[in-house]
Amino acid sequence: MTSYETITCGIDNGIGRLTFNRPETLNAMDKRMMDEIIHGLEAITRPGAASVGIIAGSGRAFMAGADIKEYSRQTPEEFKVFQEKGRRLYGLIEQANIPFIAAVNGFALGGGFEIALACDFIVAAASAKLGLPEVHLGLIPGGGGAQRLLQRIGMGRTKEMLLLGQSYTAARMEEWGVVHAVAEDEMLNDIVGKLAEKLSRRPAQAVKAIKTMLEPSAVEAAFETRLDKEGASVAALFHTPEAARLIKQFTEKSK
Repeated sequence: MTSYETITCGIDNGIGRLTFNRPETLNAMDKRMMDEIIHGLEAITRPGAASVGIIAGSGRAFMAGADIKEYSRQTPEEFKVFQEKGRRLYGLIEQANIPFIAAVNGFALGGGFEIALACDFIVAAASAKLGLPEVHLGLIPGGGGAQRLLQRIGMGRTKEMLLLGQSYTAARMEEWGVVHAVAEDEMLNDIVGKLAEKLSRRPAQAVKAIKTMLEPSAVEAAFETRLDKEGASVAALFHTPEAARLIKQFTEKSK
C-alpha cells in the first residue's frame, strides 16, 4: 500500500476511498497533494481494482480550492503545469469506467467544487457550502467547473455563481440539481456508504457503457449520432455472457 502525506487512499470490498488529508489548510490543494490525488485515482481506477469510488475530505472541509500561498508564487511555467495536471485529475474521475461519489462535508470551493462536479454523484452534508469564488481573485475557474455547471444548471445560474462568487448551501445546490442528496452531517458517511454498496452491485460492463454514453464530449454529438451509438452499444452488450446470464436469471425468477 502506498504511503501518502496529503491524502489517504485504499480499497475495501471493491469500494475505493480517497480522502483529502490536509485539515489544517481546509484541504487546500498544493502541488504535492495534486500529484498524490492523481496517483490515488490511478490506483482506484485501475481495471479490476474497484467497482465504485468515494472522494471525501477530512476535518471541516471537503476541499477549499487551491493552496493560494503556493499558487501565488508559481511561475508561468509552473502555473501551466499545475493547470494541465488539474485537467488530468478531473478527467480521471469523469472518464473512469467506475462511478464516483463526492462525499462533501464543510467547504467545497474552487478546485474542490470542480472535483465534486467531475464525480457522478454529489452527496453533501446539510452544513456544506459549495461555490466557485475565483472572481474575487480576478480569476475564473480553470478546471472545467464552469463548463460542467453549465451542463447541469444552464446559463443563468452558472453566470450567477461565477459572477457573484458566493458560497451556496447544500439545500440550494440540491434544488438546482447540482447535489444529488443532502444528508444530516452525522449521517453523511452512512448514506454515501449505502449508495456505494448499491452501485458496486451493478454490472461493470453496463456501468462502463453508461458512463461512456453520457460523457460530455459524447452528448455534444448530433442526436442521430447519439442514437446510433446507443443502439450499437446495447447490441454489443446483449451478446455478452454477463448479459445472457443476468437475463436468464431474471426470467427464471419471474417464473
